[in-house]
Amino acid sequence: MSVRFTAKARTGAVALVVAAGLALGVAGCGGGGDSEDGKPKASASASKGDAPNPSTQEGSDEILAELRGEGGLILKITSAARDAGGFVTVNGELKNDSSEPARVSLRAAGVETEILRHGPSLGGATLVDSASKKRYYVLRDTDGRPLTTTNMPRLKAGESIPVFMQFPAPPVDTSEVTFQLPSFASGTIQISG
Repeated sequence: MSVRFTAKARTGAVALVVAAGLALGVAGCGGGGDSEDGKPKASASASKGDAPNPSTQEGSDEILAELRGEGGLILKITSAARDAGGFVTVNGELKNDSSEPARVSLRAAGVETEILRHGPSLGGATLVDSASKKRYYVLRDTDGRPLTTTNMPRLKAGESIPVFMQFPAPPVDTSEVTFQLPSFASGTIQISG
């Protein structure tokens, strides 16, 4: 089930994304068009408990899930927090755990034409609420850009960058969802707030 928002809700989301982007110091464009080999590795692990302060990712030791992807990439989800505007912001760190340079697969942007026309992103991410049987897609601004980290650079061996994705919030009584991102393993995360 796809969730759509009015222009007014999207405008508010744009302001939220700008603030989140500034707070996280989202990395800029990078070069290289190397292709990736291999398949996603094993499974995800998730820890339960209270989530860290959603307004800060830096210095957080809490990891909600660690998801392995292609080419030695690891996505560590450090927070999934509701805000008053009816959104869930998922923050994390993308790390190249291999000994070779790696780049996020273009498949991570998903298959929606509206998102793909804005370039590489994590726009294919979804949250699945199994109890309500609903899937929540990454939000978009009024120009169709996904409200997520975009234009991720090619990562050197051992290098990591902060990432974020913003979704419509599931019902308040839903605290556990499955996070999915194409080319990465899935994992269960806890939503705080």
